[in-house]
Amino acid sequence: MFVLTIEEEFSSAHQLRGYKGKCENLHGHNWKVVLSVKGEHLNDIGLLIDFGELKAILKSILSTLDHANLNQIPYFSTHNPSSEHIAKYIATQFTDALCTHNISHISLESVTVWESTTSRCTYYP
Repeated sequence: MFVLTIEEEFSSAHQLRGYKGKCENLHGHNWKVVLSVKGEHLNDIGLLIDFGELKAILKSILSTLDHANLNQIPYFSTHNPSSEHIAKYIATQFTDALCTHNISHISLESVTVWESTTSRCTYYP
């Protein structure tokens, strides 16, 4: 089994509904996203998949979140924009993109979302 990991970043604002504390107010983060895929079979030149292809898919997903108020994105109108839900949202969007791009020889292993240098959430689909 091979595991490839990429990292990207985005900035956005959010506020947690139902939370009592500072995070109930609108505030921002510089998020770091670490995404890993896995697969067993390499192509003819010894790659599981090109890192550039993975990064392009992830960047496309993150472009909808970058410099946005996450509370105004439809998914987060029914899901609190917590690190947990952000990680799951990215994972779901990435898995859907793999299908759209007809990439079936790899699967998503995990998505880790860092909201600060000391706080992160990892989602395993």
